[in-house]
Amino acid sequence: MSIAVYPGSFDPITLGHLNIIRRSALLFEQLYVCVMINSEKKPLFNADERVQFIKRAVVRYKNVKVESSDDLLVRYMQKKEAKVVIKGLRAVSDFDKEFQIALINRQLDAGIETLFMPSSEKYTYISSSAALEMARYGDNLKTFLPHEIIDDVIRKIESEGMMFR
Repeated sequence: MSIAVYPGSFDPITLGHLNIIRRSALLFEQLYVCVMINSEKKPLFNADERVQFIKRAVVRYKNVKVESSDDLLVRYMQKKEAKVVIKGLRAVSDFDKEFQIALINRQLDAGIETLFMPSSEKYTYISSSAALEMARYGDNLKTFLPHEIIDDVIRKIESEGMMFR
């Protein structure tokens, strides 16, 4: 069985992430979307909230499972018997960082390969940070986020007193 893992912080999941999930689900028999801990980021949503957002957005993809892990990605992949890491790239700057991580992962487990998937053109400008910034200003989020989670994101921004309007 071909198994891949699409790891990320997904704070929150964007339409760009969803595009990578859709395309990856076509290539693999099983795709795990895994909410990981990124020590460089302070997430707005906790891991359980992010998992639930993703589950609601990917319900139509029967071969996609959504989980979270605080383990090293390589260890998580070994537990799942996955051999491929999916990494979406919006720009060349994304590649520099992700290539370095791919080499580290391969050093830890030579059987793991990284598949770099370029973003679809219409999503290259979308990031979770940009979506949250638009939410703070009360802008329309339908071109940034899956419709299933927009109201939740707005509620969280409002409840945290983060709105600028």
